[in-house]
Amino acid sequence: MRAGISTKVTAVGAAGVLLAALGGCAGDTAGEDSGVQVVTSVYPLEWLASRIGGEGVTVTNLTEAGTDPHEAELSPRQIGTIGDADLVVHIGGMQPAVDEAVAQHAEDSALDAAEVVDLLQIPEDGHEEHSEEGHSEEEHAEEGHAEEEHGGTDPHLWLDTDRMTAVAGELTDRLSEADPDSAATYRDNHDAVVAELAELGSAYGDGLAGCERRELVVTHAAFGYLAEAHGLEQISVTGADSHAEPSPAQIAEVVHAVEEHGATTIFTSPLESPSLAETVADEAGIGIAVLDPLESLTEESPGTDYPSVMRANLDALTTALECS
Repeated sequence: MRAGISTKVTAVGAAGVLLAALGGCAGDTAGEDSGVQVVTSVYPLEWLASRIGGEGVTVTNLTEAGTDPHEAELSPRQIGTIGDADLVVHIGGMQPAVDEAVAQHAEDSALDAAEVVDLLQIPEDGHEEHSEEGHSEEEHAEEGHAEEEHGGTDPHLWLDTDRMTAVAGELTDRLSEADPDSAATYRDNHDAVVAELAELGSAYGDGLAGCERRELVVTHAAFGYLAEAHGLEQISVTGADSHAEPSPAQIAEVVHAVEEHGATTIFTSPLESPSLAETVADEAGIGIAVLDPLESLTEESPGTDYPSVMRANLDALTTALECS
């Protein structure tokens, strides 16, 4: 495993398959419940738990397909599902409503991915090239509040296949504890998933090895793990909140960075309005493309599951960064 990722004492799990999803409601499961009951907070964890658990688990994801997980609110039924689950997999600091429900109803059955791998800090203004000029005290206070809401850490750990591998190991251990009779099956499924993640990681490493530029210009700072893993520099208009309204100074700063580095593309995501990307693109004279942070699947997602979206993202990156 790459240096900089430390596996910690607690564990995390994850869940599900693609979608009984795009049309289904979060918190609902098809048919009668069977096997180990797993609840997950966000799609990539759902995918992971479903792949490792297979037929031995029933996975319920708390975030409805096509919705922003950062804004998740829980119904009484979902809170009850959390309390009844054998395993609840979430990322501490990402969804306050989920954190609260877990603390009150599932402390002993929770698996927090933030305690499995080291998380990155959210850059104060969303990108590395931060300038203190042009920011009022009021704007800094708003940025600090946004960072505080997310615990100061970036939750998008699934965009790094090494971190997903670490989470997969902890999830397998927890499922095996809950259902020892199926431990061998969970281990076999784990090995298959880890091989798939390794293949994805290698594809990214090869695809992004020789690029004309390494600046990743995005509308919000969801791609820090991807950038760290593959030697890219994330330049973002806003921080982790895709709905934050940037100041004119923030936009001007990104436009300056785009011009300085010769970037040709700004990336937007399926869950956000393209208006911010259009503003920057118009001012900087660059193009717009889609890079999916995989927070949720939508009909506009560039793939149908975690691996296919990751590969579509790689294609978008190699085109925008002119990789050979």
